[in-house]
Amino acid sequence: MRIDFVTLFPELVLPALEHSMMSRAARAGIVKFSAQNPRDFATDKHKTVDDSPYGGGPGMVMMAPLVESALTACERTSATAVVLTDPAAPLFTQHDAESLGKFEHVVFVCGHYEGIDERVRTKLCTHAFSIGDFVLTGGELPALLMTDGIVRLLPGVLGSQESHEDDSHSNSGLLGFPLYTKPATFLGESVPEVLTSGNHQKIAQWRRQQQLIRTKKDRPDLFCTADLSPDDLDLL
Repeated sequence: MRIDFVTLFPELVLPALEHSMMSRAARAGIVKFSAQNPRDFATDKHKTVDDSPYGGGPGMVMMAPLVESALTACERTSATAVVLTDPAAPLFTQHDAESLGKFEHVVFVCGHYEGIDERVRTKLCTHAFSIGDFVLTGGELPALLMTDGIVRLLPGVLGSQESHEDDSHSNSGLLGFPLYTKPATFLGESVPEVLTSGNHQKIAQWRRQQQLIRTKKDRPDLFCTADLSPDDLDLL
């Protein structure tokens, strides 16, 4: 897979991908990262990338033609997913990470200033996502978060396919279950006995039960849409 970033700050994005699983995936040839800066395509002496909004108002707006030039430099095709990071867009989910992971080429368009010309969304992008109901100074951090979510699902990035099957929001849509390791007792709290029992059936039931309880308590919105079975109701 190839992942490009259209960003005014490549020095913020690319170094962040030189660590942990993203770096390993790149070294293994599973993914390739690169970036294009719209400022490099500006023709005036000040390398201007923004202008005041039509209709008036505060702030500046990134200009669409320079974003288009940067996208062209990314060598996108009709099969490329072009993703706009936008706080006004739908929330990015695990399902979206899985869906984008099926593309061979993904380009993230990172907005800045007050925003980005709406025609970037309507004419140049195929997707638009937010990472939450809050606003950041730029789209670089959301793009990095989404990149991590996509790349870790690619075959060969994690140790095994099972590594992410029990993640929160995977499969049934429930949150993940609690995890424990040594020491057996920490700050007066002991590891639940079932986890040291060696009974794999009971361990699986306990973990599922904890997923149900945690999701019902902390994310009732997810619980209402989760894929539950009659056995799940019995566990509750």
